[in-house]
Amino acid sequence: MSKIKVLVVDDSAFMRKVITDFLSEHPQIEVIGTARNGKDALEKIQSLKPDVVTMDVEMPIMNGLEALKQIMEDHPLPVVMLSSTTKEGAENTILAMHYGAVDFVPKPSGNISLDLYKVKEQIIDKIILASRANLRGIKQREKSETIASSQQRPYSKIEVRLLPKDHKKKIVCIGTSTGGPRALQQVLTQLPKHIAAPIVIVQHMPKGFTKSLAQRLDSLCDISVKEVEHQEELKQGVAYIAPGDAHFIVESSGKSLIAHLDYSPPRNGHRPSVDVLFESVSKLSDYEKIAVIMTGMGSDGTIGLKQLKEKGDTKAIAESEDTAVVFGMPKSAIATNLVDDIVPLEGIAEAIIKYTGGQGV
Repeated sequence: MSKIKVLVVDDSAFMRKVITDFLSEHPQIEVIGTARNGKDALEKIQSLKPDVVTMDVEMPIMNGLEALKQIMEDHPLPVVMLSSTTKEGAENTILAMHYGAVDFVPKPSGNISLDLYKVKEQIIDKIILASRANLRGIKQREKSETIASSQQRPYSKIEVRLLPKDHKKKIVCIGTSTGGPRALQQVLTQLPKHIAAPIVIVQHMPKGFTKSLAQRLDSLCDISVKEVEHQEELKQGVAYIAPGDAHFIVESSGKSLIAHLDYSPPRNGHRPSVDVLFESVSKLSDYEKIAVIMTGMGSDGTIGLKQLKEKGDTKAIAESEDTAVVFGMPKSAIATNLVDDIVPLEGIAEAIIKYTGGQGV
């Protein structure tokens, strides 16, 4: 089995050495070179042809974001960003996900992290995962985003039809992981402002980054998008993203739905967990549910989907392999034979609208 060839990009000689040393210890990884800034990285990519690039964000001459944009235009490669946990660092990380980075790892203590060993296993795992990522999915998203931005939003003319008073209310629940921020942008920007359901979301992401993700999405969407707060009432036409490091549980209270943040142990290594969210939604007897599982590693959401289907009144949508950056979570859901619609990313919003009662004019 050939090794994964990695280019390490960081302006700090110390960081380049630390990252190179611990990556080189792994039997599946070979560091074939290092670069001190984005310009240097672009030149090294041409000559060394790495399989994966690790990219610092803050660098002189050409920073990581500028280099990432150029890489995805000229030589599309899986890129894993190393980012700081400051507010600006979180915002830049979300931008990097939009530009096409497969994943990111937060540095434990700023740009020069003497304790980088704390996230050694995370970096190794994400490099291995990135080496298998579906870059076709990213390129297809770029194409569909370009088409959408040159026109009016594809679903901007969709209206929500009024439902009979005795018709059940609806809730949309979405689970996603690696590749998810960009997938969420593609889906949420196509939903009409007055969609007749609250939208509850688990995106696997560390604490401190989900707020920046929600703020960016809110600036782009017709619907409102926010990081959910404990005991917040959930309203139609609003998308609520679970904060990093907290499970998102939906509870019924009279005629309202209330968000509950829970700090019980991670489920399958995740907090927030898609399974926890879906299981809580399955207990809402007066609601029809639309469950969506998109790109991500592993099987989070599959157990929750089974519970949703056992309780009835659930339509399930999974992202197809063609567009999923990582097909693990959708594949696991599809294997249950409980998924109603298997669609490429650009068709997920339309499927959601179909089940929430929206119709084209």
